[in-house]
Amino acid sequence: MRIMKKTTFEEALKSLETSVRKLEEGSLGLEESLKTFEEGIQWSRQCQQRLAEAEKKVEILLKTDKEELTQVAFDLGEDE
Repeated sequence: MRIMKKTTFEEALKSLETSVRKLEEGSLGLEESLKTFEEGIQWSRQCQQRLAEAEKKVEILLKTDKEELTQVAFDLGEDE
Protein backbone atom coordinates (compact mmCIF):
# COMPACT_ATOMS: atom_id res chain seq x y z
CA MET A 1 0.00 0.00 0.00
CA ARG A 2 1.38 3.36 -1.00
CA ILE A 3 1.34 6.18 1.54
CA MET A 4 -0.14 9.35 0.09
CA LYS A 5 1.01 12.81 1.07
CA LYS A 6 -1.46 15.12 2.73
CA THR A 7 -3.09 17.23 0.06
CA THR A 8 -5.74 19.89 -0.19
CA PHE A 9 -9.36 18.86 -0.63
CA GLU A 10 -9.32 20.01 -4.24
CA GLU A 11 -6.18 17.99 -5.06
CA ALA A 12 -7.59 14.87 -3.41
CA LEU A 13 -10.92 15.27 -5.20
CA LYS A 14 -9.21 15.66 -8.57
CA SER A 15 -7.14 12.52 -7.92
CA LEU A 16 -10.28 10.64 -6.87
CA GLU A 17 -12.03 11.72 -10.07
CA THR A 18 -9.03 10.52 -12.10
CA SER A 19 -9.15 7.11 -10.40
CA VAL A 20 -12.89 6.79 -11.06
CA ARG A 21 -12.47 7.79 -14.70
CA LYS A 22 -9.73 5.15 -15.21
CA LEU A 23 -11.93 2.46 -13.67
CA GLU A 24 -14.97 3.48 -15.70
CA GLU A 25 -13.01 3.25 -18.95
CA GLY A 26 -12.65 -0.48 -18.34
CA SER A 27 -9.29 -0.73 -20.09
CA LEU A 28 -7.21 -1.65 -17.03
CA GLY A 29 -6.19 -5.18 -16.19
CA LEU A 30 -7.16 -6.78 -12.92
CA GLU A 31 -4.02 -5.83 -10.98
CA GLU A 32 -4.03 -2.23 -12.24
CA SER A 33 -7.77 -1.98 -11.51
CA LEU A 34 -7.22 -3.14 -7.93
CA LYS A 35 -4.36 -0.69 -7.48
CA THR A 36 -6.43 2.17 -8.92
CA PHE A 37 -9.42 1.20 -6.76
CA GLU A 38 -7.24 1.17 -3.63
CA GLU A 39 -5.86 4.60 -4.47
CA GLY A 40 -9.40 5.86 -5.09
CA ILE A 41 -10.47 4.66 -1.64
CA GLN A 42 -7.50 6.49 -0.09
CA TRP A 43 -8.36 9.69 -2.00
CA SER A 44 -11.99 9.35 -0.91
CA ARG A 45 -10.93 9.04 2.72
CA GLN A 46 -8.74 12.12 2.40
CA CYS A 47 -11.68 14.07 0.95
CA GLN A 48 -13.91 12.91 3.82
CA GLN A 49 -11.25 13.90 6.35
CA ARG A 50 -10.84 17.39 4.85
CA LEU A 51 -14.62 17.90 4.86
CA ALA A 52 -14.86 16.78 8.50
CA GLU A 53 -12.05 19.19 9.43
CA ALA A 54 -13.81 22.03 7.61
CA GLU A 55 -17.11 21.20 9.31
CA LYS A 56 -15.46 21.34 12.73
CA LYS A 57 -13.94 24.74 11.93
CA VAL A 58 -17.31 26.07 10.77
CA GLU A 59 -18.99 24.81 13.95
CA ILE A 60 -16.36 26.57 16.07
CA LEU A 61 -16.85 29.80 14.14
CA LEU A 62 -20.64 29.61 14.50
CA LYS A 63 -20.69 29.08 18.27
CA THR A 64 -22.51 31.81 20.12
CA ASP A 65 -21.56 33.25 23.49
CA LYS A 66 -23.88 30.72 25.12
CA GLU A 67 -21.96 27.83 23.55
CA GLU A 68 -24.91 26.98 21.32
CA LEU A 69 -24.50 26.30 17.66
CA THR A 70 -26.39 28.42 15.19
CA GLN A 71 -27.55 26.34 12.27
CA VAL A 72 -26.93 27.90 8.90
CA ALA A 73 -27.83 26.42 5.53
CA PHE A 74 -24.64 25.67 3.65
CA ASP A 75 -24.93 25.92 -0.13
CA LEU A 76 -22.05 24.49 -2.15
CA GLY A 77 -23.45 26.06 -5.30
CA GLU A 78 -23.62 22.72 -7.08
CA ASP A 79 -26.68 21.33 -8.83
CA GLU A 80 -27.24 17.60 -8.63
